[in-house]
Amino acid sequence: MESPPPAAPAAAFLGVESSLTGRRWRLRDADGREALALAQRFGIPEIVGRVLAGRGIGLDQAPAFLDPTLRALLPDPSRLRDMDAACERLAGAIMQGKTIAIFGDYDVDGATSAALLTRYFLDVGARARIYIPDRVKEGYGPNAPALLRLKNEGASVVVTVDCGTGAHEALAAAKACGLDVIVADHHAAEADLPPAFAVVNPNRLDDASGEGGLAAVGVVFLMLVGLNRTLRGAGWFKSRAEPDLMQWLDLVALGTVCDVVPLVGLNRALVTQGLKVMAGRANAGMAALADVAGLSEPPEAYHAGFVLGPRVNAGGRIGAPDLGARILSTTDPVEAADLARKLDALNRERQAIEASVLKDAIATIEAEGGVRALAFVCGEGWHPGVVGIVAARLKERYNVPACVVALSGESGTGSGRSVAGVDLGAAVIAARQAGLLLKGGGHAMAAGFTLARDRIAAARAFIEERVAARVREAAIRPTLSFDGTLRPDGATAELALALAQVGPFGSGNSEPRFALPAARIGFAAPAGDAHVRLAISPDGPGRPLKAIAFRCLENDLGRALLNAQGGVLHLAGRIRVDTWGGSTAAQFMIDDAAPV
Repeated sequence: MESPPPAAPAAAFLGVESSLTGRRWRLRDADGREALALAQRFGIPEIVGRVLAGRGIGLDQAPAFLDPTLRALLPDPSRLRDMDAACERLAGAIMQGKTIAIFGDYDVDGATSAALLTRYFLDVGARARIYIPDRVKEGYGPNAPALLRLKNEGASVVVTVDCGTGAHEALAAAKACGLDVIVADHHAAEADLPPAFAVVNPNRLDDASGEGGLAAVGVVFLMLVGLNRTLRGAGWFKSRAEPDLMQWLDLVALGTVCDVVPLVGLNRALVTQGLKVMAGRANAGMAALADVAGLSEPPEAYHAGFVLGPRVNAGGRIGAPDLGARILSTTDPVEAADLARKLDALNRERQAIEASVLKDAIATIEAEGGVRALAFVCGEGWHPGVVGIVAARLKERYNVPACVVALSGESGTGSGRSVAGVDLGAAVIAARQAGLLLKGGGHAMAAGFTLARDRIAAARAFIEERVAARVREAAIRPTLSFDGTLRPDGATAELALALAQVGPFGSGNSEPRFALPAARIGFAAPAGDAHVRLAISPDGPGRPLKAIAFRCLENDLGRALLNAQGGVLHLAGRIRVDTWGGSTAAQFMIDDAAPV
């Protein structure tokens, strides 16, 4: 019996097969009756019901989605492999007064994980210290000299956070000298795990917990839930107060958002509740960072990812690597304010370095004739601290996975970012296993690696072929998904506030996007260094809708928006509340556009 022919793909939304950013537009499938039932059952606007239906949220799932709670979603930590052993070892060190060292990564996930452990250990009377490696001198993850130095300085056990799963040689050296290492990580694992005392990683191949979407800080939070339970059972809290772990959910939310893990299930609950804690400004470091950034409104996931996160990251990228963990750990407002000023200055410096490297990377790619399945670019003397963010910018520009390598001497430090459907971490791990990389690992959407200069061409060809094969196999093409259409006068602040019920937004739960069909551009002009600001004329009487498109001034989208003044374009974007000048209005954040 012959198989039925494959279903024809749905028609492109508004007929847009290739937009000004090279993407095919598609309308999310949403059952109108289901959307109406959701609106009526839960007393929400019908358009919010449609957004939920378009994300596959039915009547049964809606309560947990609209009001995600840890009570309903927090798993038993013992479901994670090695968790009980890790908690027993840490509890023993705490009760015996031994020093616990925290070896963290230098990004936000690592900094929040280290700060979370530090605050907990200090609260339960433990002796703890943080060690963050230097990105340039030591590279990513545990290294033998640092671990041995920690042991010589008195550490009885080391917890590696957001790193360690692939550190076989370093952890073997630690074991040989009698130092116990507990790995708390979430990166992709191979069957052969490092010789640690415990490897707590929901992405190890033999872990059946189902919590592989957690960031490292989420894994650490579960570890503290288990450790609290272990210490309680041992009677440790008979003479001291038991910590309330909920007070540190702001750290969990910050690390989870910034590591771009899916904001679904447990992650959604952690971020939702964590943003409420963040609004209370109890963390001196986060409050100081908000102040230097001029953030006065209640924080949302956007602020965590694009306001606070880059500043926490700045120290690890181009400054002192431990600044992020220090500012999130301190309880001294004066110290926090000083660290915040330093990180804010480093962030501005990072932006300038990033812009220079990005310009060079684009010029190199264009000189090579553009990209195919993978954007892979190397540069002499590029700062290794910005290669990850430059890879993210190239991914956005070319709609393909991107790898950026900073060359120095006989080797290079690389970082990659991927698109939905392409597991870049797996491709990098395979390249390392094939002997093409010195080090390499990551997860589906991001990866890091080091390689010898004479292996660049071979490594590039290997990874590109893996990526291309996946693109062919899954028929992956750049797309942009929509939740519906709006008229300019329908994009209101009230609608933006109603849609916020579907938040927090991020990976796995994207902010609702709408099209303004045949929108008339009344005004368009450059804004700042790389943006375009517009006014969209209403269909009838009324005020124009403010709009802005970021980082597009020198590409096809920006040029088309500027040239469209007085004309019409299909516009794609999201609705935000704008409180500039003390008034409340809507602003349309443009993601894309297409000719009518």
